[in-house]
Amino acid sequence: MQAILAIRPEPGETVMLDGDTGMNGHSAEAALRAAGAGIAAVDAVCRGEVRRAFCAVRPPGHHAEPRRPMGFCLFANATVAARHAQAAHGIARVAVLDFDVHHGNGTQAAVEADPSILFLSSHQSPCYPGTGMEHETGVGNVLNATLEPGADSAAFRAVWRDRLLPALEAFRPGLVVVSAGFDAHARDPLAQLRLREADFGWLTGQICGIADRLCGGRVVSTLEGGYDLDALAASAASHVRALMNA
Repeated sequence: MQAILAIRPEPGETVMLDGDTGMNGHSAEAALRAAGAGIAAVDAVCRGEVRRAFCAVRPPGHHAEPRRPMGFCLFANATVAARHAQAAHGIARVAVLDFDVHHGNGTQAAVEADPSILFLSSHQSPCYPGTGMEHETGVGNVLNATLEPGADSAAFRAVWRDRLLPALEAFRPGLVVVSAGFDAHARDPLAQLRLREADFGWLTGQICGIADRLCGGRVVSTLEGGYDLDALAASAASHVRALMNA
């Protein structure tokens, strides 16, 4: 973190950290606020002020690995939220669910040796960043479900219904953190899945139902990808409606 915060681009300058990830003079503050939003949301949920929270933040976080930023991500927002829940609120088991079209390699790298955090991900493969194969299981706390380019709503719902959500039920978390990426939408330009906004609402409702049964409904969601603005807006709205109404 300190290495990132030490980068101070001049006004009008962009410093590239990798081929995709740049910083301008406002990036450090934005990244701190994005990670801080997850912390504030966890506090509100764990104190009983709200049952669920959505953090509409940029930059995203799930590609940021413990020792390097990448993929537009500077800090691992979902991981920070999960660790804060454990450290500040004594939540013994936290589940991190990721439905972004790209695998959350940073989240996986941060938690794959820690059985107190479950990481569940659906994502397109092959696709950036080239990780998230189904044989990658951590210490039994990582479950990756890959989807082929062109996969549609039925395939997406099936992997969550049949594989990922049962694993969430079995883990019995005290809090659910969601990496909510909406770039699996059919109109998104960066990948080739064929989802619609209703799919994100459906999955959110399923997650909230399990959270209601297992952990008092406590769900913290943080925005990840989404690069068609109309599709992003409609999908995020579907997700937030389900968080509010489930």
